[in-house]
Amino acid sequence: MRIGIAGVGKMGSAIALRLLEAGHEVWVWNRTAAKVSPLRQAGAQVATSAAALADAVDVIITILSNAAAQNGTYDGPAGVLAGNVNGKLVIDMSTVRPGDAQALARKVTGKRATFVECPVGGTTGPARQGKLLGLAGGDAADLARAQPILAQLCRRLEHVGPVGAGASMKLAINLPLLVAYQALGEAFILCRHLKIDPKALMELFADTSGAPNVLKVRGPAVAEALAGGPGIAATFDVDSIRKDLNTMIAEAEGRGANLPLAERTLAIFDEAAREGWGGRDGSSLPSYWPKRTPA
Repeated sequence: MRIGIAGVGKMGSAIALRLLEAGHEVWVWNRTAAKVSPLRQAGAQVATSAAALADAVDVIITILSNAAAQNGTYDGPAGVLAGNVNGKLVIDMSTVRPGDAQALARKVTGKRATFVECPVGGTTGPARQGKLLGLAGGDAADLARAQPILAQLCRRLEHVGPVGAGASMKLAINLPLLVAYQALGEAFILCRHLKIDPKALMELFADTSGAPNVLKVRGPAVAEALAGGPGIAATFDVDSIRKDLNTMIAEAEGRGANLPLAERTLAIFDEAAREGWGGRDGSSLPSYWPKRTPA
C-alpha cells in the first residue's frame, strides 16, 4: 500500500521503517526536514508538505507530540487536510486528550475521509518489531479497514470504543508506569544501605508481586542508572513523560476529579527536568530521587 507518515519523530520513524520492511511504499513528511534524511536513505519517499503527502498516498498515519502539533500538521494551506483525503484512511496514534481526538475526527470526516485513533503502548523497539499495544477508537467498520496495517505494527490490537476511547485508555495505562518509576526510586532509598548490586536488586524486585511490568524490559537500564551509569539512549524521555502526566491531570480535572499521585509525581519529574534530566530516558528516573536524598 502507499502509506504516508506525517510526523517522523522517534516513534514515527520507527513505524516508517517497520512499514518499509513490510513491503509498503512509504511517504514521509516532518516539520523539521532533517529528520526525514535517514528514512529517505532507507527507501522512503519524501513529501514537500503534509498536503503533498496526503495527495500521494492511500493511508495517512500521524503520531504527534500533542494537540497543538496535531493542529499544525492537519490545518492550514499546507496541512494534511488541504490535500486530497477524500475516501482515504487516516490513523492518528498521538497521545492526547479524548476531546482532542474527537475534534480531529470531526475535521477529518468533514473532508470525507475515514478516521481511526490508535494510540499505542510501547517505544521504538517494539515499534520496529511490530509489537506495540494498539488502543483503537472508532467505528468497527472503520477499524476493520485499518486492521491490516495496525496488525503489522501491533502484537495486540484492542477496540476499546468510539473515537476518544483510545485516548482515554492510553492515558490510563501510562499512569501506573510513570508513578512506578518514582516508586522504584523511593523503594531503593529503603534498601540501598544493604549495598546489594543494583542489577541483582532489580532482578529481585522483578520477582515480587509489586513489580511493575516495565522491569521485564527496562530492569537492566534501571539498574545501570541506580549504579550511577549514564543510562540508555532515550526512547520515552522525561520531558515526554511530563507532557503525558500533564495531559492526564488536565483530563481528570475536566471530569471533576484529581490525581494526587500523578500530581506529586509530576512535581518531582518537573524538578528533575530543571536539573537537566529532560532528555534522559524514563528508566533513569528511579535514580533521580535517591541522588537528591542523603544516603
